[in-house]
Amino acid sequence: MDFECIRLERVGDVARIVLNRPERLNACPPHMAIEISDALSLLGDARALLVTGEGRAFCSGADLAGAGGAPISPGAGSYKSLTEAYNPMILKFSRLPIPVVMAVNGPAAGVGCPLALAGDFTLAGRSAYFLQAFVNIGLVPDGGSSWILPRLIGKARALQMMMLGEKISAEKAEDWGLIYKCVDDAALADEAMALAERLAAGPTVALGAMRQVMAKGLESDLSSTLLMEAEAQQRAGDSADAAEGIAAFLEKRKASFAGK
Repeated sequence: MDFECIRLERVGDVARIVLNRPERLNACPPHMAIEISDALSLLGDARALLVTGEGRAFCSGADLAGAGGAPISPGAGSYKSLTEAYNPMILKFSRLPIPVVMAVNGPAAGVGCPLALAGDFTLAGRSAYFLQAFVNIGLVPDGGSSWILPRLIGKARALQMMMLGEKISAEKAEDWGLIYKCVDDAALADEAMALAERLAAGPTVALGAMRQVMAKGLESDLSSTLLMEAEAQQRAGDSADAAEGIAAFLEKRKASFAGK
């Protein structure tokens, strides 16, 4: 499948989505969000996903000029774009059965901020930053920002980002617990791929169950989460990887997981 705004690549067991509008700092019009959603349905037997941006930005937000130069209208226009393009994209990330690594290689602003946090591990180059830019143009955070930010960094810091609209550096983001790791810009691509490959070599059934139970558990009570864990444990326990892991433990050797 050919895409206009992104590239979908495969490196061994790792699928790679590259946001590919560098001339617009990878600003994300609704069409781009739909393409990302489509790409998430085409991962095949990939065992991990890596997402990054082409050029000097990860994603500078929704493209206010639109993909073809027609400005995005606020109000009803924004509601339609969110419910039909951006929100389905974020939800699709949360439901993937494989681990997701985000490599933030520059600004992650507007809807690019929650997109950058939609994975399991977010690595950011030292020159990158995270910006809830909405307040600066009289709009409200979207893309799941109001849900994910307080869960990652607490209410006070989430409101600081949303209401003050200030850039949060990659180093501060790591210190706050907003992201997994801040690395030197030159090391970002290699470190992100190494992590994705490490995850891809793991017990994929168990890793997928972990991320899905975590996502559902954040919306559930303890009793419901305990049951979801038990059900996930049954699925993982029936996998070939679990049999291999137990055999390797008993035989005192390193497990070789096949993702099945």
